[in-house]
Parts: sequence; structure tokens; C-alpha cells
Amino acid sequence: MERLQWTVKSFNQLTGKEVYEIMKARVDVFVVEQECLYHEVDPYDLVSLHVFTTDEDGVITAYARIFEIDDGMSFGRVLVRKDCRGKGLASLLVAKVLRVIKKRFAGMPIAIEAQEYVQSLYLPFGFEPASEIFMLDGIPHIRMEKR
Repeated sequence: MERLQWTVKSFNQLTGKEVYEIMKARVDVFVVEQECLYHEVDPYDLVSLHVFTTDEDGVITAYARIFEIDDGMSFGRVLVRKDCRGKGLASLLVAKVLRVIKKRFAGMPIAIEAQEYVQSLYLPFGFEPASEIFMLDGIPHIRMEKR
């Protein structure tokens, strides 16, 4: 995989095209592909750091958002575009997200609500299951924590 260019921006720093590409990628994966009807756009978008990489046309290939929660930091909406999967991009994305958190929010505990079927993505990064499986928007999730 060629050297990726990662972008990290607050909502107010995003261009209109970037907002469009982010929302399109998230709807493509979480609403259409996973057949999950819920409010994809939410208030966390306004207070998150948005981490992504694109192809040469500016189309999102991998994305996640980072935000504060009551007891530390979290990240979510982790996605890799369907035609870019199976190349290690999800692990590169999680590694980038964790570097951003370490740099900007050093020492803060991290908790995520991972879809159950991809919890193995987070284990090599030191995340451990911290709850029973629960349903969120019709999809099994598990809380995972990294201390």
C-alpha cells in the first residue's frame, strides 16, 4: 500500500466537499451496507476530530471520528470503503487514531463501542472487552477499554 496521507480536522476545519465525502462514506457503510436505519449524523460530529484518508479523487477510503466522553476519550464510525478492505487499512486507521489521541489527549483512558464482529481489530492495540454484548441500532456491540 502506498504511503497514506492522513487528514485530522475538527468539524469547523472541514471543507464542504470533505463533509459530503465523510457523510456519504458513513451512510454507504453503516446505513446502506449494514442495512441499519438510524440517525447517522449526530451532535458528536460537531465536537469530534475527523480522521480520514482519501483516494486521488478525494473520496474517503478510511475514516473515524474521535471525541471526548465523560470518563475519557472515544472514537467511532470506524470504516474502510468496501473496495479497499482486506489490505490492512483498518489497522492503519486505528493506529493513526491512537497516535492522535496520545498526542492531543495524553494519559486519557479510551473506551469504544465496537461492533462485536470486529472486536478482534482492537485487541492487538491493547483494548479489552469491558461489557457483555449489547444491541446498538440493531447491531451487536461490545464496550472495549484501553487503559
